[in-house]
Amino acid sequence: MTAPQHGIDVTSAAPTPNHGLSPYTGYTRGHWESAADRLLAGLVPHASPGWAQYRLPGRTGYAGAWSDGLEGYARSFMLAAFRIAGAKGQDAAGSNMISGLIERYAAGLAAGTDPAHPEHWPPITDRSQSMVEAASIAVALHETRQWLWEHLDERVRHNTAIWLGGFVGATTNDSNWRLFQVIVEEFLASIDAPHSRAEIDAGLARLDDWYRGDGWYTDGDGQKFDYYNALALHLYPALWARIAGPRADAGLVAVHRERLRAFVDVHQHFFGSDGAPVHQGRSLTYRYATAAPLWVAALADANPLSPGRTRRLASGALKHFADRGVPGEDGVLTLGWYRPYLPVTQAYSGPASPYWASKAFLGLLLDADHPVWTAKEEPAPVDRSDQVVSLPAPGWLLQSTAGDGIVRLVNHGSDRQPPPPSTLPESPHYTRFAYSSATAPQTPPDDVPAVADNHIWAEAAADIATRRGRIHPLYCQGDRAASWHSASTLADHTDAVISTMSVVHGPWEIRVHRVETEDAVTIRESGWAVADEQPMVAGETGDGWALARRPDGLTTVVAGLLGWESTEHLGAARVVRDEGLNAFGQHSAVPLLTTSAVGVRMLVTLVVLTRDPNIRHDAQALHHGARAEIGKGQELVLTFPDGARRHVSADLLTLSEGGNAPPA
Repeated sequence: MTAPQHGIDVTSAAPTPNHGLSPYTGYTRGHWESAADRLLAGLVPHASPGWAQYRLPGRTGYAGAWSDGLEGYARSFMLAAFRIAGAKGQDAAGSNMISGLIERYAAGLAAGTDPAHPEHWPPITDRSQSMVEAASIAVALHETRQWLWEHLDERVRHNTAIWLGGFVGATTNDSNWRLFQVIVEEFLASIDAPHSRAEIDAGLARLDDWYRGDGWYTDGDGQKFDYYNALALHLYPALWARIAGPRADAGLVAVHRERLRAFVDVHQHFFGSDGAPVHQGRSLTYRYATAAPLWVAALADANPLSPGRTRRLASGALKHFADRGVPGEDGVLTLGWYRPYLPVTQAYSGPASPYWASKAFLGLLLDADHPVWTAKEEPAPVDRSDQVVSLPAPGWLLQSTAGDGIVRLVNHGSDRQPPPPSTLPESPHYTRFAYSSATAPQTPPDDVPAVADNHIWAEAAADIATRRGRIHPLYCQGDRAASWHSASTLADHTDAVISTMSVVHGPWEIRVHRVETEDAVTIRESGWAVADEQPMVAGETGDGWALARRPDGLTTVVAGLLGWESTEHLGAARVVRDEGLNAFGQHSAVPLLTTSAVGVRMLVTLVVLTRDPNIRHDAQALHHGARAEIGKGQELVLTFPDGARRHVSADLLTLSEGGNAPPA
């Protein structure tokens, strides 16, 4: 093959929306192809002369610039592969785009795997970033096998097998990385190259160790629940089965398929009516990659959703970001969410890391006449009615409201901590009490004091706030979930033990806290963080309540219902404003309540997030209409603003039956 030229023919104009076929998004297969073409075209100016590296502007990842360049090639090769395979390797009339992609990535493969070439890739060694990127390359080579791999000369295929073969006998991180080894070595098996069947089997078996039921894996030992369920832990077993074909154990494939089916049945609830995924966990810069398992389920014949709902959800996610300027005018994905914003990344994230978003385009592997492309879009769950879904495995409640299209995730289980006694620094993307499709947590640098959103904490002195740290789940069922945590500022000192139960209904959450402390402390509780690019977030306070509102009407309230009366603080309420701490906008605000406590204290709080026009300006619905009353015995009667009542035990320790009890 001859080396391609930089002038690749890519049409940038998006198709006209088709609201007859797609009444919710207007998107068709043509929109997905156009979006893929734009992303691939945006990378061309950043390609190295031999096409083996894409050196994008931005912060270097911890593996260094050499690895970052490989990452740009590998992750975009996945996108190119889905585009090539979706077109059956054929150019459209009057275009040479598909053939150009084949030549471009074949040339990069030849250069990158040639140890004598100046653009050669870093080797695959124990726990190296090259392991991650090799899996993307293996997937891409398999999906373009008949159009690219089979047309390479023997030298390039030999060099590729040698480079990928660095996986054999190597040690991976004990997490989703085990599946990178599975993918790469299965591809090596498919080309009759040296591989270890024992390592493939061990990686798949390790996945079983992390399965917690109902479609949920933890990403390694501990309580590490996040979008890696969607991006890796379900995705790679399905792609492995495609590569392995008849070599795959049929029984194991069936197990993975049923787990995927169970997961997607829940995953559909993670998207707001505007297509936004719930903003929780790490690697959020992959953005609409959250749509990947929707397509994978269709590819694997494991889809519990109708074809029309599948496309509505996936296209909704793609359109959500496109409508907010992602990618930018240059067609490049940046490290961030909407705008560049490094706190949604990790130290390993390099300039090309966002191109794991390529996984969202797996749907292009489905033929153009497949029902997911031809069926009329059908409503998502949030489009139809209010929903509450309890997820005992991760300890989450998913609470969505049709009136404003927001999905809220109430967290009583995921903290990304390893098993004790080991600990990791707390992350605001894991330990807040709630996340949503319309907000992001405050993410200050470690050396910047800031009010945490969706948190309750104790302050013993000098305004040093306690952290939630390790979450101990108690239970999660129906419309309520509970957990406890040791609130501490230092690893060897507990300032308070706080048990919390969340009860949800409509747009409201009532939190019941049991705070136990030996010394007198200040207790603070916060609502959601609302953010905007303009400094126009409004704030209001009253007797025992605080409110923050964005110009578009998105409103959050925290209101004390019981126990917030204090001779010192009198239920003090305020709105705290910050700049530069939120992925959703430069200016953010958090409502906050303050009281004091010593010994054992019961606190009940109403927390609201809404943009429903029927609720957001109604004082009764926001902070005056809810009540918490002590009933008979230890019963607590909670009344929501619409009159709905829930009865719960006032003694939160009774929640420990069958779970982890707080220390006595």
